Amino acid sequence: MARVLLEIPRVGLVMETAKVQRWLKSVGDLVAEGEPLLEVETEKTVVEIEAAAGGRLVEILVQPEEEVSVGAGIAWIENEKKEAAVTEHAPAKEPAAAAPTAVSNMMSSVEAPAAVRSDGPRISPVARKRAADHGLDIAALTGSGPGGRIQLEDVERAIAGGKPAGPRAGTGLSPVRRAVARAMTLSAAVPQFFVGRQLDCSNMEEMRKAYAAQAKLSFNDFLLHAVARTLIELPAFNAVFRGEIDSPDARIEPADGANIGLVIALDEGLVVPVLSHVERLSLPEIAREREALVERARAGRLQQQDSAPASFSISNLGTQGPERFTAMLNPPQSAILAVGRVREAPVVLEGKICIKPVCELNLTVDHRVIDGRLASKFLHRVVRALE
Repeated sequence: MARVLLEIPRVGLVMETAKVQRWLKSVGDLVAEGEPLLEVETEKTVVEIEAAAGGRLVEILVQPEEEVSVGAGIAWIENEKKEAAVTEHAPAKEPAAAAPTAVSNMMSSVEAPAAVRSDGPRISPVARKRAADHGLDIAALTGSGPGGRIQLEDVERAIAGGKPAGPRAGTGLSPVRRAVARAMTLSAAVPQFFVGRQLDCSNMEEMRKAYAAQAKLSFNDFLLHAVARTLIELPAFNAVFRGEIDSPDARIEPADGANIGLVIALDEGLVVPVLSHVERLSLPEIAREREALVERARAGRLQQQDSAPASFSISNLGTQGPERFTAMLNPPQSAILAVGRVREAPVVLEGKICIKPVCELNLTVDHRVIDGRLASKFLHRVVRALE
């Protein structure tokens, strides 16, 4: 009988820690591979964490309301796979920061800390590494996070010679707003450029009526359908940049299928859950998947699959939005499509002026991965497919 340690995976690019909400299984229960095992609260939502292998749950290491770092051990499972055997006496080690693709990798052959417990100051793993790299004494730092926890921005402030923030009066950042701020700060470091096209929505409106008996299609469903198929047609576009620009491991990594993030506005900020392998879905199937995804996001009950790695996002501000806008990239994704509201406008067709429902599409791309010619080709194909 082998013992396998389950770990907290990274759910989203900026996640450093999570709080256990509740266990969906008890000690002694059998757990199937891919079955939801527990719920954790991240900065943006509550996420179900799935078991990456089957077995019997023999020990729970982290209790509800405990905060754990990415990579921390949370439970032991026993199964029949001898090659996966791990003893409880395996040497513990500090968990390394997981790559975004680690969202589905919950197994480890070594034991990691069960929770964020330390005799010293409370500090996030990323902040601890940054402080060590610059020789900072973390005991001398003042944390601005919950309970005085030292965050990455506290370390950066100390490196720059600024005063520690510490608890202060005023309106603080919500967890979602803090996560958005962190992601957009990362985005600002990426070289980005923009291309735009006007879209004639006439045929889409007719198709929505034709499909009315089968499914209630939204504009986003057509966008997802067209973008997914164009990503597969132009695989050079469907990729992400990995590694530090000057390091030997810097590379452009192809994406696995058309996995597309959908920007959803909540009262407390933005979330960008992902629809996976959209190229495999029909329009009615996309509509059902999209509707379920939006419902989970608004209820704060996203699943682990909703944070799958993606290379592309769509941001549609809806019927009350502006005629046109540009969106910032959502790292590590390489492109995002900003969609203006549909409006009636004069259009010249065969030398005649007529009134058509149109909207503006503006594409933002990572210039490290995509050049102007490819971006223009991509947007042309999306527009052609939608029209």
